[in-house]
Amino acid sequence: MNDSKSRLWLSFGVAILSLSIAGVLSAQVGRHQGITEPNIADEKELMKLPNLNPALVKGIVERRPFANMAELHKFLSPSLDSKQLNELYTKMFLPINLNTASREEIMLIPGMGNRMVREFLEYRPYTAIAQFRKEIGKYVDDKEVARLEQYVFVPINLNTASDDTLSSIPGASPQLIRTVKDSRPYKDMEQFRREIAKSVSAKEAARLERYFVIN
Repeated sequence: MNDSKSRLWLSFGVAILSLSIAGVLSAQVGRHQGITEPNIADEKELMKLPNLNPALVKGIVERRPFANMAELHKFLSPSLDSKQLNELYTKMFLPINLNTASREEIMLIPGMGNRMVREFLEYRPYTAIAQFRKEIGKYVDDKEVARLEQYVFVPINLNTASDDTLSSIPGASPQLIRTVKDSRPYKDMEQFRREIAKSVSAKEAARLERYFVIN
């Protein structure tokens, strides 16, 4: 391969890598490693999860979208003991808002202890998942940071979020991203609800709303 072709392929590779890195850095929702999102999973997916029976699966589907993990836990805890819940939460979890989640809600993350909860709270407010990785990485290794980030998100600014950031929302479609961008700027969440209702159902709008903030 001559020098000009080599330089061309090198430039192409650098561009692809830069786009990939930009996507990771702009993400506001932690990268999942197979954890099921209970607000969007279908009944077949939910039935495969540990300790869920048909009655619980039906209850999840009927009650969703859950506004937060604490609400889902309140529904499940009368039927499952702490060991069963912990086992389930390693496979299914509703990401928690890093900036507003209570201490009790953070403790629902499997493997959490009081010390790590303090570290989660210490660095508020978070502006991006990249900040979470950096700060929590002071206390645990990369593998544990990757495990923990599956359970969290940082609120996304409706008026400034990029396509990459918007696409990090579980279940976000290209149509949703276009609708969000076309309706900017947003003055309040009521305006968001009106605009998003043109593209999705009321339940889907409620599911998505938890990921957004207006700054």
